[in-house]
Amino acid sequence: MATDTQTTDARSQSIRLPGVVLGVGLGGFVDGILLHQILQWHHLLTSTDTDNIGVAYYPRDTVHGLEINTLWDGIFHAFTWLSVLVGLALLYSRVTAGRGRVWGSRALWGWVLVGWGLFNLVEGVLDHHILGIHHVRSGEHQTLWDLGFLAFGVLLVLAGWLLQRGARPRDARQGTP
Repeated sequence: MATDTQTTDARSQSIRLPGVVLGVGLGGFVDGILLHQILQWHHLLTSTDTDNIGVAYYPRDTVHGLEINTLWDGIFHAFTWLSVLVGLALLYSRVTAGRGRVWGSRALWGWVLVGWGLFNLVEGVLDHHILGIHHVRSGEHQTLWDLGFLAFGVLLVLAGWLLQRGARPRDARQGTP
């Protein structure tokens, strides 16, 4: 017979993957919309003059540079959109497979925060530090901005983990928590 803890863990885990994939996509949208478009701090290839892999430099203050950066920002947004679409499909499959189960929003949103944090950590380490193709905000304090981005990713992962751990799923057929 399964204990309440095992049941809670199994139900939380059944939406782990959809939540994390949704979080990756939604975190990418926050990055792309807020940092690329609204604040215009960077685009995907704005630091390729100092990158670590030899990509041609596409400055954002030239028409050609902005065209190339906008193209790669679009490819990035297509990836994040596909992540959200896949996350929704996975979530739908979990919901239809377990019609009697209802997950507390804490479980789903906790995993979404974990996914967003993982996006920040992977994208931050890969693009900002290893490849060097862009930075959160280029300039005198760019390393601090990049480290802050990573720290925010760690906080999101921790907050999401804690949030989903406190989720209490219920069986909709019984109507009890």
